[in-house]
Order: sequence, then C-alpha cells, then structure tokens
Amino acid sequence: MNNLCIIPARGGSKRIPRKNIKLFKGKPIISYSIDLALKSNLFGEIMVSTDDLEIADTAIKFNATIPFYRSNSTSNDLCGLSDVIMEVLNEYRKRGKTFDNVCCILATAPLIQIEDLLNSYNLLLSNKFESVYPIVEYSYPILRSLILMDDNLIKMKWPAYSQSRSQDLERFYHDSGSFYWINAKKFLEKGSFDELSCGGYPIDEIKSQDIDNETDWNLAEIKYDFLKNL
Repeated sequence: MNNLCIIPARGGSKRIPRKNIKLFKGKPIISYSIDLALKSNLFGEIMVSTDDLEIADTAIKFNATIPFYRSNSTSNDLCGLSDVIMEVLNEYRKRGKTFDNVCCILATAPLIQIEDLLNSYNLLLSNKFESVYPIVEYSYPILRSLILMDDNLIKMKWPAYSQSRSQDLERFYHDSGSFYWINAKKFLEKGSFDELSCGGYPIDEIKSQDIDNETDWNLAEIKYDFLKNL
C-alpha cells in the first residue's frame, strides 16, 4: 500500500499563538506527530501542509517534507479539514503522484500511540471502511445531562432517564480530534470527509485532549507524562 501522511499546520493559530510549533515537553509539538508517523513505517511520504515558513523549517528539521505550500484559500479560520486534504491530493496528482490511503494526523496530537495508528489502519483495511478515526466515550452519561435556564433553574434534558442507572444507559462517543484514516480514491470521488462511511476506533480518554488554551496545554503535558510512565 502507498500511504500518505498529511499533517495540517497553518500559521494563524490565535488562541495559542504559534501553537503548532510551541514547545511541548521541550520539543515543538508538531514533532510528536511527525515522529509517530515515521516510527509507524506505514507511509511512503510524510508531508506537512502549511502556509508558514517557520513551521515548514521545523517540519523539515524533524524529517517531514514540504513539497508545496498551502494556498490562501485553505489557510483561513473557516477552512475545513476536507478542503486541506483535497488540496493536497490534487497538488500531488498534478505532479503525477497518487496514494491508496491518507492519514491526516493533527499537529497537536502528542498523546497518540503507535499501536493506535496501526490498529486503526488494520480496521480500515479489514472492514473495508472508507475512513476510520479514534473516538472517545463521554465520561458521564449524556442522557442524564442538565439544562441551565436563565434564572439558574436546572432541568434534565431527558427526564425519562432520571432514575436510570449509569451502567444501563446507552454509550455515546465523540471524535478524539487527533487523526483520520481515509481511502484516497473514495475521498476524491465523494469530495468530502463527511460523505465517507466511517469506522470508529475507541481509545481511552487519557490519549485525547483538545488543546485550545493554556490549561488544555498543561493537561496534555500531564497526560503525556502519565502515558510515558505506564
């Protein structure tokens, strides 16, 4: 299989300035995603999609490639992941290169382990999914969630479950926001990640952390140390 790893890393992060190359445990956070891809031995090419010279220099230093820069249209706050992946695949096609599968690893995913990448890839192939990505179970049953009214009165969103035991309720999951496997041919045919048949690969919440502010960053470093010491 000829697989491509795409690591999206635009330069315009606002909530944490220069987030994609900010030092995480002493190294630029993007280096963890590059290192994960390299050590997995799953990819014919590992590229960083960026519009930023400093991010590009950092990516090259850690042995990723920058075959081309991201366009202005995919460098703004409103651009989605599908747009970035489509641009990358189309640019490679112009250069006569195609791929069987793509794994889009986010630049801020230092908690993902190699076995997660390998196992989810095997799931993609064995189940013939068009996409697979890691999911995390909500830590508290959302069927027992509360609504806060304007006068601080609280009500249950679903009162029918007020007396239900937690262990008897249906489980719900959310996207871990760390990486995405995609069948390249199917993606190009359908034009959007949302149109693909997706398989879920459950991971523990210790391996997932949104990093949108300094508190998130600190929590991610704590989780990283915990995983490293297991």
